[in-house]
Amino acid sequence: MSRTILIVEDDIDIHNLEKTLLEENGYNTLSAFSGTEALLLLEHKEFDLVLLDIMLPGMFGDEVIKKLKEEREIPVIAVTSKDDKESKVSMFNNGVDDYITKPFDVDEFLLRITAVLRRYKISESPINNTNILKYKDITLNCDTYEVKVSDKEVSLTKIEFKILRLLMSKPKNVFTKNNIYSDIWNDNFIGEDNSVNVHISNIRNKLSKINKDEKYIQTVWGIGFKME
Repeated sequence: MSRTILIVEDDIDIHNLEKTLLEENGYNTLSAFSGTEALLLLEHKEFDLVLLDIMLPGMFGDEVIKKLKEEREIPVIAVTSKDDKESKVSMFNNGVDDYITKPFDVDEFLLRITAVLRRYKISESPINNTNILKYKDITLNCDTYEVKVSDKEVSLTKIEFKILRLLMSKPKNVFTKNNIYSDIWNDNFIGEDNSVNVHISNIRNKLSKINKDEKYIQTVWGIGFKME
């Protein structure tokens, strides 16, 4: 069954390039040229993925992401000319599943779309049979997707929750980036992809806002990550 992708891009040349590449590779596409138009289409049609330009007229892409993620479970790939760390962190905090930097390589463009669509098939079942995981002052509920630190709720994205759940499921184990990709996204790790580091950084920042004196996730240099 062919996948349907919503292209949200106001630059006509880039929009047409993305549309041509996707349709030549077997995808169905629909087009939007503003955030408002995109949200309207999303209200009335089903999509497998949204390809979203961040710099849109009127409503910026990050606003579209927030509204979309509040209402639906659908993968979003941001397409952006920004490649600095702060922009990447902001995009992941807003809920994107991946990003593509302009100007993009055609092969990488198609690879990232394929990878995100494959990741979204991940099973929602818990990693083990324990529905409540605890570590230090963190309590994680696998059924309700709630995380609390010192009884105060922490708002994590779905991917952040799954990474923390994985680490807490075996707190003494060191998980490599490849382990995390395999368990969380059901995919092989792309060596240059920095998304694991960004997600880990986001989790640390959110936990430390509740308890700044505690360390939770340790970087094991050259290997991966474990609970501190």
